[in-house]
Amino acid sequence: MAGAAIATSPNATFAERQFVWADEPAVLRRTRAGRSLSRVRYHNAEQFFAGIEEGIIGEGPNLLYHTGIVLQLGLSAHLIDVGFDDRWCARHVGLHIDRSLALADATGLGLNAPEIERLARFLSPYGKWRQADIGSQPAWPWSRAELRPLTRTLLDQVRSVTGHARPARGEAAS
Repeated sequence: MAGAAIATSPNATFAERQFVWADEPAVLRRTRAGRSLSRVRYHNAEQFFAGIEEGIIGEGPNLLYHTGIVLQLGLSAHLIDVGFDDRWCARHVGLHIDRSLALADATGLGLNAPEIERLARFLSPYGKWRQADIGSQPAWPWSRAELRPLTRTLLDQVRSVTGHARPARGEAAS
């Protein structure tokens, strides 16, 4: 597949403008190694999500942090699958789920889920939830019961677009 740079133009969308850096444009190149890494990321997302689904991860900031991990792993699985370089994503997207989601949608994820977009903005960068004091953070408008289907929707869309199989329970990522 030929490389394709994301570039700005007078009619560029927000996502296109947001993800162009003058010094290092993103060039999409699909590779076998990228496909393999994408599958590992997707499987890791599913494994982290299992802890949320099974109630192992408690409420509060810890739940938000783990939800952020799952969303970012799932989105990075898509980004790597379509040809983004993992190091480029680490430098330019980092822990910002909102950036990952916008870039993924701009490259064919097709999620079109305003509530997930809202969640991505709220969680970003998701590292802020790791040691967060619940009293210092704004209240979030999602319960555990609401976060699970939002997260599942994103993972199912990534699986649908990438074609990765859902891992069997207990299967380690390889």
